Amino acid sequence: MLALTEIVTRHPDYSAEPITDQEAEAAFRAVLNLFQRWNVTDEQAAVLLDVPPRTLARWKATRAPGRLGRDGKARLSNLLGIHKALRVVFREPQRGYGWVKTTNQAFGGRSALDVMLGGELTDLMRVRRYLDAERGGW
Repeated sequence: MLALTEIVTRHPDYSAEPITDQEAEAAFRAVLNLFQRWNVTDEQAAVLLDVPPRTLARWKATRAPGRLGRDGKARLSNLLGIHKALRVVFREPQRGYGWVKTTNQAFGGRSALDVMLGGELTDLMRVRRYLDAERGGW
């Protein structure tokens, strides 16, 4: 049995484990499939992933990214989070895939893709936060 002082002084660990390289490879393959569903061009995909187009072409050919840093892994995580939220918001997958290119007043009349093509990680995060709020996520 724990003493009261142990219970009071113990803090839960809310830090997330970093995404492993193996998990990043799987996420990358999923994101490539997602880009096809969203009808994203290779140039747009390079912006969303923040890589030069030649690097993206090499990654696509091997179906595996090179070693990704924290930013690259965070981009993959946010893109998959956007996909997950869209699957919750829309029962029909096609509506969710199409939503990405549909203009939206929440984004000043721009589409979510237009926002994400700003190229910053925070642009992806903005779309994800919006969708998480719409679906009642936390």
